[in-house]
Amino acid sequence: MTQPYTVITSDAHAGASINDYRAYLDAKHQQMFDDWRGGYRNPQKKHIGSKKHKNWDATERVGDMDTEGVAGEVIFPNTVPPFFKTSVLICGNPPAEDYKLRLEGIRAHNRWLKDFCSEFPERRAGIGLVYLNDIDDAMEDVKWIAENGLRGGILLPHVPDDCTHIEPLYSPEYERFWALCQDLDVVINQHGGTGSPNYGDWPVSLPIRLLETPWFSIRSHGHLLISGVFERYPKLKYILTEAGCAWVPDVLDRLDAIWNTVRGGMAGEFQFNADSMPPEPPSVYAKRNCWYGASSASPVELRDRDVVGVDKICWGTDYPHYEGTYPHTRLAMRHSFNDIAEGDVRKMLGLNAAELYDFDLEALAPIVEKIGPRPADVSIPLSEDEFPEKSYTNAFRR
Repeated sequence: MTQPYTVITSDAHAGASINDYRAYLDAKHQQMFDDWRGGYRNPQKKHIGSKKHKNWDATERVGDMDTEGVAGEVIFPNTVPPFFKTSVLICGNPPAEDYKLRLEGIRAHNRWLKDFCSEFPERRAGIGLVYLNDIDDAMEDVKWIAENGLRGGILLPHVPDDCTHIEPLYSPEYERFWALCQDLDVVINQHGGTGSPNYGDWPVSLPIRLLETPWFSIRSHGHLLISGVFERYPKLKYILTEAGCAWVPDVLDRLDAIWNTVRGGMAGEFQFNADSMPPEPPSVYAKRNCWYGASSASPVELRDRDVVGVDKICWGTDYPHYEGTYPHTRLAMRHSFNDIAEGDVRKMLGLNAAELYDFDLEALAPIVEKIGPRPADVSIPLSEDEFPEKSYTNAFRR
């Protein structure tokens, strides 16, 4: 057991520069892009800062991965696609009047991502984008994603309550969508930091959004479990990334309690349709169908790993975000995993993600042998003076 760990980050981000997306549009939309681009200014330049080129600079990106000991990456979006106002991760679902152009934008990103992943196919699993404004369009995109080798699957949008032009995820309207995802064996991803409603434009709006982001980030997980989606489609694979996993035991306990209450038929003044519940408690489906991308996980986050399931936790770096582990990934691994059994560390650091996202471990083996951290190295706790002085990640929480 002296072989190095196969480290696969379940949470990395990439995207093209705005101008590079132009080539991935058809002629009609290239002209519209030119008109749009002439007036666009990114409102987040200060936040993106000097790291923005890491989203697309293959040489620097792979160099960082090698230095950090990361053999593979699951890639979420990060940059601003054509016709968007800001990053696709934080802009929410498009209003009806913007949908058609935003659809062209995410499709341009998906085409770019296909090419990006093909540069290092053994190391990259790209996650394609879909929107749910039109389920037929979404199904078309799911098919394209599956047929074009984006084995990271799809990024499923959350649907907050103020997004009334899109059906909630527990709506029966999605049955054919879930069936297609199951038939094509497409991983369904959701990402933390998304799913919030519109808080208005007051000075305190953004802090309040930040306060409530953790709840909105995990909300769809409960909707899918309690509405029986995984009962009707037992082969679906669902992962919620960058929302941690410490919350999972309490949430599953609460979901099971609600399941029991509803099956009993009433609670106080409420009378329920007991048949609205799936036949098994939600926790049963979670253990079978759900994974958790525990990005930048600290020892506190991993404390209940046996309850969550060590075979369901996928560690991540959140590269290249400031709140990620880069450039202290090797230190972060030591801090979080030094006292955990080696077999469990192997699962959480990479083998779980390899199985979920279909990484070829044989193809990765030469890379792992060259760059992978050794168990003996990861088992060394950090000394007090090794904790980074300037780090925004939660990985070093004590």
